[in-house]
This record gives sequence, structure tokens and C-alpha cells, in this order.
Amino acid sequence: MKIIKAESFILHVPITPPITDAINVATHWGVTGVRLYTDEGITGYGYTGTCAQGDEMIAETIDRYYAKKLIGKDPFMVKQIWDELRYGEMHWIGRAGVTHMALAAVDIALWDIMAKASNKPLWQLLGGHKSQKIKAYNTNGGWLNWSQERLIADMSSILEEGFTAVKMKVGKPDPREDFARVQAVRRAIGDQVGLMIDVNQQWNITTAMTWGKKLEQFDLLWLEEPLNPDDIMNHRKLADELNVPIALGEHVYSKYAFRDYIHQGAVEYVQVDVTRVAGITEWLQIAGLAAAYDLPICPHVGDMGQIHQHLVASTPNAVLLEYIPWIRHIFEEPATVKDGFYVLPQMPGASTEIIPRYFEEYRVK
Repeated sequence: MKIIKAESFILHVPITPPITDAINVATHWGVTGVRLYTDEGITGYGYTGTCAQGDEMIAETIDRYYAKKLIGKDPFMVKQIWDELRYGEMHWIGRAGVTHMALAAVDIALWDIMAKASNKPLWQLLGGHKSQKIKAYNTNGGWLNWSQERLIADMSSILEEGFTAVKMKVGKPDPREDFARVQAVRRAIGDQVGLMIDVNQQWNITTAMTWGKKLEQFDLLWLEEPLNPDDIMNHRKLADELNVPIALGEHVYSKYAFRDYIHQGAVEYVQVDVTRVAGITEWLQIAGLAAAYDLPICPHVGDMGQIHQHLVASTPNAVLLEYIPWIRHIFEEPATVKDGFYVLPQMPGASTEIIPRYFEEYRVK
């Protein structure tokens, strides 16, 4: 089997209503990626996720620097291809960010081809571990722009759907408001529901030490991205001082950065995202590294769970998967949660194939 054509695409899928966290305002979710065509009629889809900003740079990297090196390649030589692209022309100017997100899209498309050619869903090709279902937690009711009343209403509605864990955003200019919102949610949902909070990097070490301590009383499952993601030293201080576990990974782009976080004891829930690191090939290496330290994997879902459901299902130390339903309707086999658990996909591939109607409707020309 050989690759005969590679072409990028950009989709902007509306988010209704628009949402905010402590950094971003999002009206659309960017699905930017690549279709790889083979001489045996199999097409692989791979993509990364954005807040619909900067997508043209990812697409340009794929078209100008990666596509030409893919023609004639055997997709089953995925690790060789990964090395050639990772250490190719873009290595000099970018070893993270745009280049890694572009490489992630290519790598995911290659794994999609391999799973389709093997006539298996990706989680089986990777070696299945969870054959029935994956526990999900829901992020889609906890946005920072929600009023406290809506926050509580949405969290309660999510629990009625069968979820047993929820995440909410914090990072208001005044941490006292964050405290009041977390307190109100915990009272509303009860003590038996898992509750996580996500700061989206908005605190400094002093704020994190002070308010992290105050928030411990609410029995949080984790404290996510409290500080700048490059600040390993202060994350270690927090991990040492707080009783709330530290979770991060959304803005960590390589196995080497994860290695340093893990080795220094600065992270306790590893949220490695396949769309941020350079695809499935590197994701699997990071999952193995975390397993060697007996740390749980709970991915951030830049892909909105389509690919990660396969990775979690095939990874022993992956224990929980985020659920945000914004783009599920565009896929041939959408990520599906029932009674609080992901239902494992059965179609061959990585669950990345997009329905043609939506591909054209949301495509940015």
C-alpha cells in the first residue's frame, strides 16, 4: 500500500452558545487536518483541534512541508514517517505548537489507514484493554461565562444524564468568586460526585498556594493547569504542598517535557492530548512513561474524544476520558456516551472519518 495524495482541510464547527474559560472565547471549534489517499482505495483522516484561530498555519505546514514527503510512503511504516517529518525541514523553527499539531494530524491519518486496512477499530489494533466501556467526565456544563445559577443547573442536568464526574472552570479575576462558585456547585451536586476544577494557567504560585489550600475542603478530584505550563518547578511545589492532585498536559507538546514533569513529581494526572503531542505515535510513548511511574492518564480532548476513546480503551493506566459533544455530529461514527460511559466504537479506523455533508458545510475554503 502506498500514499498517492495528501491534502489538508480546515473545518470551523459552530459552538452554541459560545463559551469562555480563563483564556479563550470560542464561537467555533477548529478541525484542521489532512486526508491521505492510498493506491488501495483507503482514505485516512487525521486532524487536530483549535479555537478556530491559527488553523491556516497548521494547514500550510501540512501542504507545504509534510505532504510531499508522504507521497509513495507505506502507511504501515508510521514510525519511520514520524521521524522523517519530526526531524525534517520544520525542525529548525518549531519543535512544538503548530508543527506538532500538523504532525499529529498526519500521524493520526496514518493510524486510521492502518486500522481500516486491518478491518479493526483502532483500539483493537493497538491491543485492547477495556473491551466494554470507558468512564467519562463532562466538561460542557462548567464554563466560566455561565452565571452561578446556570452553572448549577447545567451540572445538575449532566448528572441526570448519568455522569458521575464533572469539571468546572475557574480563573476569575477575584479568586473569592471562584471559591463561591465551587462551593455552590459542591453543595448542589453532593459529596459522591467527582468534581474537578480547571484554572487554565491563570494563577501565579502565591495565588495557587493560597486558594488551592482553601479549595481542598471541597474534595476535588484534581486541580488542572493552575500555572504556566512551562513552569515545572512551581508545579512541583504545588504537588508537594497541596492535598489536591495536580493535572496538566493540554499545553505540553512533547515526551521530553512530560518526562521532566513526571520525573520531578510535578504532575499527578497526566492529560496528554494526541492533537498536541505529535499524534498517536508519541502519545503511546508518553502513556508508557506514565505507566512506569504508576500515574493515571486522563487525556485532554482537543479531538473531542473521537481518537482518545481508542487510546484510552487500549491503555491500562488510562482511567477516565473527558466528554465535550461539540463536533460529534460531523463524524460517521460519533463518540457516544451512555449512562456516563463511552460506548466503544466498532467501525474499522480511528473514528475520524467525516460525513461529506458536514465536511462541505463547515469547510473553510
